[in-house]
Amino acid sequence: MKPDPTLADLPLRPELVGEEPYGAPQLDVPVLLNVNENPFPPSAEIAADMAATLTDAATGFNRYPDREATALRTALAGYLGHGLTIENIWAANGSNEVMTHVLGAFGGPGRTLLSFTPTYSMYPEYARNTHTRYVTAPRHDDYTLDAGLVLAAIAEHDADVVIITTPNNPTGTPTSLAVIEQVLAGTDAIVVVDEAYQEFSRHPEQTALTLLPRFGNLIVSRTMSKAFALAGGRIGYLAAAPAIVDACRIVRLPYHLSAQTQLVAGVALRHAGFLLSQVDQLSRTRDEMLVRLPELGVDVIDSDANFCLFGPFADRHDVWQRLLSRGVLVRETGPSGWLRVSVGTPAETETFYTALAEVLEEIR
Repeated sequence: MKPDPTLADLPLRPELVGEEPYGAPQLDVPVLLNVNENPFPPSAEIAADMAATLTDAATGFNRYPDREATALRTALAGYLGHGLTIENIWAANGSNEVMTHVLGAFGGPGRTLLSFTPTYSMYPEYARNTHTRYVTAPRHDDYTLDAGLVLAAIAEHDADVVIITTPNNPTGTPTSLAVIEQVLAGTDAIVVVDEAYQEFSRHPEQTALTLLPRFGNLIVSRTMSKAFALAGGRIGYLAAAPAIVDACRIVRLPYHLSAQTQLVAGVALRHAGFLLSQVDQLSRTRDEMLVRLPELGVDVIDSDANFCLFGPFADRHDVWQRLLSRGVLVRETGPSGWLRVSVGTPAETETFYTALAEVLEEIR
């Protein structure tokens, strides 16, 4: 082989040929509203607590971290409540790695993962990377799900693992507990309820966590990237029956979660009250956005998350580019013609409204 090969020269797995790495644009612009991050950085108090915690622990960084993340998993169980204990919790480097562990344990060759479109664009990559067959079924026209639709798709595709995303990304649409309960009662497949944005929902207490005592095939996935403003910390976690946690422990890599990551996440959990008060503010801003966007002359999908899907546009890329030229980065994702905007700070959100009004005036 030549000394400087291209991808085409390499003996890639066939399903990787022609693929490109996943990633939303990371551009240096004033207003970043494209990847559903929490726009509020850690407070000075939280940042100081993180720094002091890491400094105190630094002399032990020559040793491997706790591979069971005991303190962190205990703290996450306490945060979630519902009688959960460390045996019910698994944590990893973002919900991305959590899903990789789930599919490493329950997917693989000859197994099928089912999700419902439009939905999160990483799901097919989790499946591909774990040699799991990936199939989809469309949501209803209003992007909702009902148990009949889900169970029919499970039967049609003989699905082994099913993902129900609520609130759904990119639409923000919730799925009711009643629907999830009916699905769980009607299948033995592993059902992953992805609640990455649950803290932003209008009724965060209506969580699939309440169903865990009754259904051993249920996994509830969460993240600290959004509500806890810790996207840079890379912490995702799940709650499930202890046996499912043990299955994830089998497929995890040794020492997969660094000591630094475990400690920083623990600090964030100690400050949960303050951080969740910011979530309340972002949820109010989201509700205002659902009113303001139609006033500007675009449609918006009702959302229970920290983002809104707005449009439709004849040329959404043109609108995206015009917003970017004004220093506002949103996301081209979801159904054709639509754009997704994350909820920002009050100042960022007002800048977005102003930029969008100017763009709409230009294209009309």
